[in-house]
Amino acid sequence: MQTRNYLIILYDYYGELLNDESKKYFEDYYFDNLSLGEIANNYGVSRNAVHKRIKTAEEKLLFYEEKLKLNEKDKRINNKIKNIKDEKIRNEVENILN
Repeated sequence: MQTRNYLIILYDYYGELLNDESKKYFEDYYFDNLSLGEIANNYGVSRNAVHKRIKTAEEKLLFYEEKLKLNEKDKRINNKIKNIKDEKIRNEVENILN
């Protein structure tokens, strides 16, 4: 479950970097909870083709995070913001980032 959630978070950051077909399959599998067979039937392709496309999308998302580290940086920034003692300054920083 943890890996699934992590991939969904990475999709929020990098999903637009995937091609349209990969996005459709990924969204059907992770967001709509469709099985590989259901996705294959919907698009008229083999179950193996769907599996390969989803695996490739997962690998790309992990690669993008490895190189760009947007999720990691976002977590570090949010932790730093939480540690700001002055509420006014903390709110200003949060407003800038949101």
